Amino acid sequence: MSIILGPRSLTRLEGVHPDLVRIVKTAASISDLDFTVLEGLRTVERQKQLFAQKATKTMNSRHLTGHAVDLAPMIGGKISWDWPLYNRLAKVVKAAAAEEKIPLQWGGDWRQFKDGPHWELPWAFYPKEK
Repeated sequence: MSIILGPRSLTRLEGVHPDLVRIVKTAASISDLDFTVLEGLRTVERQKQLFAQKATKTMNSRHLTGHAVDLAPMIGGKISWDWPLYNRLAKVVKAAAAEEKIPLQWGGDWRQFKDGPHWELPWAFYPKEK
């Protein structure tokens, strides 16, 4: 089974590194769990807002350079914040990254400040430049 990324998700992938876009599109093509792109490329103003809300711990986010996306599972057409669904989606996204042979890090694997929606290309392989 596969899902189709809607126009809103595709728009949110604009400005995101092409390797990360490939992973997201491959994940959609192999996923049996509907998901949406919450956010891709982020402005400094948006980052400051999220930092002030304590929704992020850094002003040096990979979102600022297009090296990160936030993905969320959808159930019945609505975003779910249920952690087991993020673990299920993580298996799909990690499989897509492996298929594309692109290194990827999931915020849900972090030891502190677990971030289920967050996916990023590692700094070691992808410096700030696009």
